Amino acid sequence: MRVRVGIVDYLNSRPLAWSFLQGEAPPEYVASYHPPARVAELLAAGELDVGLIPSIELQRIDGLEVLPGLCVAARREVRSVLLVSRRPPGEIRRLALDRNSRTSAALVQILLEERYGVTPECVEAAPELERMLADADAALIIGDPALRVERGSLLIFDLAREWRELTGYPFVFAVWAVRDGVDAPDLAGVFERSLGSGLGSIERMSAEAAEELALDLDVVTEYLTRNLSFTLGEPELAALEEYFRLAAARGLIPSARPLRFRTS
Repeated sequence: MRVRVGIVDYLNSRPLAWSFLQGEAPPEYVASYHPPARVAELLAAGELDVGLIPSIELQRIDGLEVLPGLCVAARREVRSVLLVSRRPPGEIRRLALDRNSRTSAALVQILLEERYGVTPECVEAAPELERMLADADAALIIGDPALRVERGSLLIFDLAREWRELTGYPFVFAVWAVRDGVDAPDLAGVFERSLGSGLGSIERMSAEAAEELALDLDVVTEYLTRNLSFTLGEPELAALEEYFRLAAARGLIPSARPLRFRTS
């Protein structure tokens, strides 16, 4: 038996994926590392069995089950999903979307329409902020590149905070999803224990990430312990339901269908 696992190669996934990163996962679990959109593509193509996917892809890929209790979420500010703009939000006419994003690409369009009454033209781009803003009024940038954004003369909006102010909910950026027909003993337990191991190693994880990404240690520690949340509870499920409703209303997904959960 071999279980192919797709992991997002951003800092925000490390607590969830810690056992895999440390070589502590069961030997039949084979991990690979990709940007978020690519994990979704590989899972949809049947080239992965389990993937940490953008939450919106649960509505676009058929035959997926969610591993319960686990996610990448933010209850207030997230720091790593940003709208960076040269203009006030209500004046944005052209928006560059980080091509690695799926969930946040839909989220920023929802927020701009709901909060600021604009529906900008959207173009995909590599996550290079200077080039994105040379060709657009604003840019969506996610993941580790967003943590490095200089907060100077540009207008910066944290999308988790914007969502919280709009809805009162946290926001769920990613979940573990399993393809139909994947049958491995204690599948959910493997991923639950990986998060437990990660949360117990935050000090080491933060130190290693701060050096690797050239970020301040306090920033990394706060990001992993206060900005991010990894529990898929009732508030997060309610947030997903509202997000899918708003996405469906704008044609960003075909419809808002109920989630299916893997129970073992």
